Amino acid sequence: MTSKSAKTKTPAQSLADFMHDLEHPLKPEIEAVRAIIRGSDAAIKEGIKWNAPSFHYKEWFATVNLRKRDAVQIILHLGAKTRDDIEGRITIEDPCQLLQWHGKDRASVTFTDMQAIANNVSAFRSILSQWLNFLK
Repeated sequence: MTSKSAKTKTPAQSLADFMHDLEHPLKPEIEAVRAIIRGSDAAIKEGIKWNAPSFHYKEWFATVNLRKRDAVQIILHLGAKTRDDIEGRITIEDPCQLLQWHGKDRASVTFTDMQAIANNVSAFRSILSQWLNFLK
């Protein structure tokens, strides 16, 4: 049986509870990456999707891969399914080569520690800004 308080939780409360309970060796790094993503655009919302912190702007576009224990990996996508309306791989300027491509509309960015995050904040924000342009 579900308690009444569980039924009335907002997505933010659910995410706060999720993060509070999360046991991950890079939890501070995950929090730093979440802050960067949320701070990239005021319209970005956060929730739990695929049992991980995920980000929404018109549709879901980024998910933290919590299975990796030695790095923080952010999966960038253009929704849950591959987009048929995109002919070739989307074009993102990435002079720091943060993106690892997994398909025409899927890529990931991986940070091994807080220093790597700090060193690449501007480049990561630029990638996020460009990525949002491809959302419907």
